[in-house]
Amino acid sequence: MKKSLTSIIFTSLCLISAAQDLKPSEKVYASHVSGIAVVNDYIETAAGNTKSESISSIMDTDNNSYKVVRIGNQIWMAENLKTTRFNDGGRIPVVYDGKRWSNLISPGYCWYNNDALSNKSKYGVLYNGYSVSSGKLCPSGWHVPSADEWKTLISFVGEHMAGGKLKETDNWMSPNEGATNITGFAALPGGSRGNLGSFMDIGLRGHWWSTTENANNDVISRTMSYSNEGVINNSDRMQSGLSVRCMKDN
Repeated sequence: MKKSLTSIIFTSLCLISAAQDLKPSEKVYASHVSGIAVVNDYIETAAGNTKSESISSIMDTDNNSYKVVRIGNQIWMAENLKTTRFNDGGRIPVVYDGKRWSNLISPGYCWYNNDALSNKSKYGVLYNGYSVSSGKLCPSGWHVPSADEWKTLISFVGEHMAGGKLKETDNWMSPNEGATNITGFAALPGGSRGNLGSFMDIGLRGHWWSTTENANNDVISRTMSYSNEGVINNSDRMQSGLSVRCMKDN
């Protein structure tokens, strides 16, 4: 037993020494599991400091449970939101018909191709911009991120290769450029519903809302693609249907 303990201590000292030799720009992601919640803690190896945090699973108003990931100083859901109710218990209207969807000026949601059985569990719900602007979509203590909060995430993991580090390695069409999912964010290509009611892009791209409007009163969104290792800055009409990732309040 004493020999085993000595070996463990020696190995730990070697790992600390190796970490101190890394350049300040090098970043390491370490995964820890707490219940069903996955937490990725950033380690600034040059300083020899580590951040470790256990987060219990997050549950929405429909009792869907979500994995959670910490990247830098931000804590995100590691899955797309699936709730069909606001956090005050009010129901969000489900809208199947394309024409009705395109004319909405109030909250609404759908599943890709109106097929909950195939798409809800994996890809989550597509929400229109009015659902997001209600401020009641995410569980209490969480929120839909602003464009600046998305920018913080993207800058932290590396601007030009952020999509690769955030994308899940399966379920995307080849070549799924640069995908490593080293952050544990597990972005999936859930597609979208256009402002005229048509579905598009499943398997090819994922599209996520922010809460920030641009000068044209459209809403800034973020896109990841099978053919690109970056994260693309877009804007969408409020009638569009996109995925949502919730972020923990500070």
